[in-house]
Amino acid sequence: MAAMSDRDDRLEIRDLVENWAVWRDAGDWERFRSVWHDDGWMMATWFQGSGDEFIRVSREGFERGVSILHFLGGTSIDVAGDRAIAQTKMTISQRATVDGVECDVVCTGRFYDFLERRGGRWGIVLRQPIYEKDRLDPLDPAASLTLDPELLERFPVGYRHLAYAQTRIGFDVKPDMPGLVGPEVDALYARGARWLAGGPPDE
Repeated sequence: MAAMSDRDDRLEIRDLVENWAVWRDAGDWERFRSVWHDDGWMMATWFQGSGDEFIRVSREGFERGVSILHFLGGTSIDVAGDRAIAQTKMTISQRATVDGVECDVVCTGRFYDFLERRGGRWGIVLRQPIYEKDRLDPLDPAASLTLDPELLERFPVGYRHLAYAQTRIGFDVKPDMPGLVGPEVDALYARGARWLAGGPPDE
């Protein structure tokens, strides 16, 4: 019976993770709110704050035509009672005008989610993406685009092109997000282990 319950938890968490991407990208803000707990927190290159504030700024950007889309792959879930860590392969795709040239930037990584079951409902307490690699391409292959190497090298290799594009369109981008390897992602894994053991989601 316990194994079946664990399987049900995993299915519910996977459903939540998939709904996050579909509802956020579709602008279905009322249902998007339902995947978060009230104290949920979102970390991203361009935003760090509460789930409610993330919904507000995402909605404002959506209505202005900001194009940030998500595609999900496989999910690995560790469940410990009423807590869980979910890692989901993902791709972030953003279209933006960079130095006068319309471009697509694509970043591959993982969503690393701290989840908790409260009142019988799983919800996100903290979402921290891991940024593994990215690239930037002009929509017109004949277009000429020369990136500023000093700006590009300000950011980690896993998301430097995404950060470049977001900086150019006015975002203040966080320069120390976790990548595939390094002290930032090691610290994140340690936080995840503490979360599953009953500790807080923050450091």
